[in-house]
Amino acid sequence: IFLSLQQDVIAGFLYAILILVVFHPVVDLIDNFNLTYKYAPLIIIRTAFEMTAVEKIEEQLASLRIAKRSTLSEEPAYLLDIDVSKPAQSESSRFVAVSCSNKSIRVYNRETLNFLREYSTHPGILNGVRFAHACESVVFSACSDGTVKCWDIRLATQKAVQIFSGYPSNVLISFDINCSDLIVCAGTEKVETDTFLVFWDARGVTDCASATKEPLGVYSESHNDDITKICFHPIEPNLVVSGSTDGLVNVFDINRDNEDDALIATCNSDSSVSFIGWSGKDYKQVYCMTHDEGFCWWDIAQLDTEEPITLLHVLDVREAVCIDNDSLHYLVGGSYHEKADKLFLLGGTSTGNIHLVSCGTDGLSLVGTLRGGHSATVRSFCWNLTDESLLTGGEDAQLLLWKPGAVERSLAKKASMKIASSLQKRVRVHNSSLKSRKK
Repeated sequence: IFLSLQQDVIAGFLYAILILVVFHPVVDLIDNFNLTYKYAPLIIIRTAFEMTAVEKIEEQLASLRIAKRSTLSEEPAYLLDIDVSKPAQSESSRFVAVSCSNKSIRVYNRETLNFLREYSTHPGILNGVRFAHACESVVFSACSDGTVKCWDIRLATQKAVQIFSGYPSNVLISFDINCSDLIVCAGTEKVETDTFLVFWDARGVTDCASATKEPLGVYSESHNDDITKICFHPIEPNLVVSGSTDGLVNVFDINRDNEDDALIATCNSDSSVSFIGWSGKDYKQVYCMTHDEGFCWWDIAQLDTEEPITLLHVLDVREAVCIDNDSLHYLVGGSYHEKADKLFLLGGTSTGNIHLVSCGTDGLSLVGTLRGGHSATVRSFCWNLTDESLLTGGEDAQLLLWKPGAVERSLAKKASMKIASSLQKRVRVHNSSLKSRKK
């Protein structure tokens, strides 16, 4: 018994020495990073939890089902752009605004999709719709007649409560309002040699006092073709990114004294820009899509470093995303998910299927496909990250609300409308001109 105990003690002693010899360098390594070995399991658990959170969100997106459909209006039209009101107090948005190919803005109830009112902008073509951030009843839209109009949906009048008027030659084809509701910016078509970013002071739009405002000024040197998209930073009111058919994506700090100083970054997509947005933690990344279905993604935080700013460049997303028994015909846009720290893209087919694509620096991957909703090309969408719901609008004149696990009462799909798209009329795809320019 005594000899057996001695052997056990010696074995235990040798085992303890082995543990110290083998694992001591690991402890030193952790100490070099100002950590202690006791936190290592927590790091592993936290990483696993974050992966689970991303997977959970992707599962929610893949489980989206139709919850509501809007009723077709007497004058069906393509739904070109969608935005939801940004409530200050309540947890969910109350209103949805849609710009249509028949030159009207339609407003719906957010939850029921019941039609509320309609605003006509004849004779101009609408190019985008946005709600104010501080007042959920105020909605804006840019118009090809050279104005940005503002309506208050609390009022019975069809008259705009405020009009932001551009210069006589301006044809506005893109616009946005910054997160503090202080500045409206619109992009113009190229007229002769001129292309402008036009700025207005937006203060006072919630006073409901009808007035016409002249521009504060313009940027005229940074683009040399149609400015197709403008997007202000979600949390920094002085930052704005613009995209053009010249292939350039420009980031500006409008607090600077002049246009040269304001231009803080220029990224080249090598093609005509169709969509732009912000992504990443603190939204320090920008991305764009092109009219020939390309995708570019840049990290603006790397501008002052030796690291490359390009995170991903895909020449043709249609070839890069593998979809079993289906295909990807076009891209609609993108949305950054803060909870998952993940950028998602939305594309589709000409028959109405919607593909949700996850974006990473290693490439693009399919999250899921939404079928049975639209019967024609999807033109617009709006994601609500609060309840993971999705609004989509298309060439079949349908506005759909998708929610995880929802069950639709009526599954009748509306027939596709065969009418000319105002979006096709106003957007010129410059593939041939770009190719000739490169030569």
